[in-house]
Amino acid sequence: MSAYDLFFSGIQKVFDQIRASQGPNIERAAGLIADAVLQDGVVHIFGTGHSNAIAEEVFGRANTLAAVSQVMDLSLAGSVNTVRSFYMERVEGVGDVVFDHVRPQPQDVFLVISNSGRNAAPIDFARCAQEHGHKVIVETCVAFSMSQPSRHSSGKRLLDYADVILDNCTPLADAVVKVEGMKPGLGSASGIAGSLLVHAALVEAAMQIYLRGQQPPVFMHGNLDGGMEYNQYLLDKYWSRIRNW
Repeated sequence: MSAYDLFFSGIQKVFDQIRASQGPNIERAAGLIADAVLQDGVVHIFGTGHSNAIAEEVFGRANTLAAVSQVMDLSLAGSVNTVRSFYMERVEGVGDVVFDHVRPQPQDVFLVISNSGRNAAPIDFARCAQEHGHKVIVETCVAFSMSQPSRHSSGKRLLDYADVILDNCTPLADAVVKVEGMKPGLGSASGIAGSLLVHAALVEAAMQIYLRGQQPPVFMHGNLDGGMEYNQYLLDKYWSRIRNW
């Protein structure tokens, strides 16, 4: 079997595990998101390193809730100075600073992403959100997180601050292809699986809003005729709430 077929098979296995096990958690997360949006709140979504790519994937995205605020800090995102971000995300107190910069409203909900769940920045960010009375959804790999010690002095992991956990069900060390004689694995799965879970929660949240009798604030594709005109109301509605627009 070719390497890419092994990768496809490995990803499909992860998807199957997510579908079989995460439905109730997706629905609970979606309920928290729907509650926030119906109260004119927003979803603050934050991840460091490659987890930031999952946040970016659903930010300002066609067919996705407009009330999604990507919490972006370039020193943590891995988009520039990537190696520095490896170490910045381990620094305690940084997550507190990022949270304070968000200036959330009481009705807002938080979605925090970290595959390992062991680094300080997302842990502190989620802790701050809970301490300020917000619901926190965590997207992580539970098995991976529990297999490694926390890097935070408290000993806490990200999942310790979750009201709902979305488990991406990826293999230990995030590799779906193993090759004899090669120490690292191949084919990182957490970004793909994390995007699946976050998109699923947002789709379910939009449907829950609709079933409660309101039109969900969902962006139309901007490259369709009339798309940007349709979206302008949503841009105006959330302009003052979303710091990264």
